[in-house]
Amino acid sequence: MDERIAVFRRLHESGCFVMPNPWHAGAARMLEAKGFPALATTSSGFAWTTGRPDNHVTLDDALAHFRAMAAAVSVPVNADFENAFAVDPEGVHRNFLAALETGVAGISIEDSTGDPADPLYDFGLAVERVRAAREAVDAGGTGVVLTARTEGFVAGRPDIDETLRRLQAFSDAGADCLYAPGIRDEAHIRAVVEAVAPKPVNLLVNAPFITRERAAELGVRRISTGGALAKTAWKAVLAAVDRIAEGRFNDLVDLPDVDSLFS
Repeated sequence: MDERIAVFRRLHESGCFVMPNPWHAGAARMLEAKGFPALATTSSGFAWTTGRPDNHVTLDDALAHFRAMAAAVSVPVNADFENAFAVDPEGVHRNFLAALETGVAGISIEDSTGDPADPLYDFGLAVERVRAAREAVDAGGTGVVLTARTEGFVAGRPDIDETLRRLQAFSDAGADCLYAPGIRDEAHIRAVVEAVAPKPVNLLVNAPFITRERAAELGVRRISTGGALAKTAWKAVLAAVDRIAEGRFNDLVDLPDVDSLFS
């Protein structure tokens, strides 16, 4: 087993670690330098660097991004593989096999369709998609950590009972880690942890609603930040640009130590 995969698997065995989401290789290098033990890609953050909205990059774009991110750092990288760029389980399996060749230590699959009118895949199909991803990971023989996500709370279907039903089924279908982005209520977080125990749970913290210490008390094993870091960067740039458009340069700053992050 690749050492970074082995490290990533050990991180999921106990405690609670933070896995922030850089949106390009430079941000990844910076976060590694700050001491984070693992990193994760962000589909939205990456899409914005290409001038496109989230969920509008191609499979080839995503695979190239995974390779670049994994090559940029020495820590494990978890890949946000969106909906695996396929609907049918056969396509999921095929695309996962390609993604597993990029050097990532973890990879996720979600049940979001991208259709606001019908935002989640049918329950049975969603489970079969996770099973297909599991079979691809097993066929690859790499030991990559498979995370299964249910997107109801970020896709307009915030139903905790359905979220628990799907996560339990995804766990049974072979997911190593479970994830319901968008949940913030402590009762919901605890319910998710208990529903899939002893498997680890990822919590999205993209706003200051909880601390790592409290998340750990609730049983969360892994924390990610999604597109929040990219949004933070874009917010600062947009504020500076607005000032520049007014003929003022107050928000421009000098950071003379940036080069040291990449030397």
